[in-house]
Amino acid sequence: MPFPIVVLTSPFHPGLRGLRSKLDKAVLQNRDAASFLQLKCILAALTPYNRADPEVNVIKRMFCFALLAAICAFLPRASRAQLVSQESAPREKEKILWQKLEATISDVDRNLDGVLAVAILDLSTGQKYLFHADEVLPTASSIKIAILAELYRQAQQGKLKLTDLYTLQQSDLVGGSGIADALTPGTTRLTIRDVAALMISVSDNSATNIIIDRVGMENVNALLDSLGLTHMRLRRKMMDLKAAGEGRENVASPREFMLLLEALYRGRVLNKQFTEDFFKLLSVHKESYIPRELPEDLRVANKPGELEGVRNDSGIVFTGSRPFVISVMTTYLRRERDGGDAIVRISTAAYRMFDRLSRASEYGRVISPHDTGNP
Repeated sequence: MPFPIVVLTSPFHPGLRGLRSKLDKAVLQNRDAASFLQLKCILAALTPYNRADPEVNVIKRMFCFALLAAICAFLPRASRAQLVSQESAPREKEKILWQKLEATISDVDRNLDGVLAVAILDLSTGQKYLFHADEVLPTASSIKIAILAELYRQAQQGKLKLTDLYTLQQSDLVGGSGIADALTPGTTRLTIRDVAALMISVSDNSATNIIIDRVGMENVNALLDSLGLTHMRLRRKMMDLKAAGEGRENVASPREFMLLLEALYRGRVLNKQFTEDFFKLLSVHKESYIPRELPEDLRVANKPGELEGVRNDSGIVFTGSRPFVISVMTTYLRRERDGGDAIVRISTAAYRMFDRLSRASEYGRVISPHDTGNP
């Protein structure tokens, strides 16, 4: 037996009997499992070596000391885990708010005559809520978020300039063109960024097709592939009813809209300068569902989409310190208006939760310069 172990385990070691007595008492009183095991190993290691006892041998002692060392190495992490558990207690209150939001969405789904899919992401914590979020549905004009992202990516790469001028042509005009129809073909000149602004702000389909021709449909899909978004696809230009009739529909899932917007927000697609301008353009006021019942001065970067039987809206709501991504998609609607109302209700419920989380302490108290609480 190595000399240090002989010394340590000697029954005549000074103070050993008193130490063992204290350890015995601690073991009896200790309720923590890890500490209990630690103390038991210490006692086993301090048990005097007895040659008459075949079970008490060098191997057993070496095992006890090895186990003791492992437990000591583990305990700091266990303590940290216990601390994290205590610190996360206030988040239990947030969990209740998420559950109430989930109940609201379930109620909306129950009363909607159609198919509903939702993805919501807290950009501060990473917590998310997913409801049929992997269902692949028609995007309608919401696909223009991806088209805009590729436009900015090519501008960042130097393949084009947002200040490049484009002369509107008669052949550019398609149904659902809105403002482009009111402009003079052959004469009207716009910057590429202005064309993109028409695509986003008034969902001008002629402007959208101009941008698709400029960046290339295959490049939009290549960008999506690079982000792992294999279900989001641009398959046709706007108002191409022949392509739609052949099944070439522009599609995505709420989860992939959520992931695309998150990647853009976190600067994984564009540098800081282009990211800021991208969201500036996407935040231009537009008739849409997500911000309909939200404060007018609240920044919302979104793009709705509408087709027969389809109502969608996806974007980021910049709610103070708790911005969030929301994507709500509906299809097979008996009444399109009901789909729009469903998006408004879900968006409003989500905003009310994130607004409270943004303005309140971790315990739920809203801290303002003047206490506005009712007595």
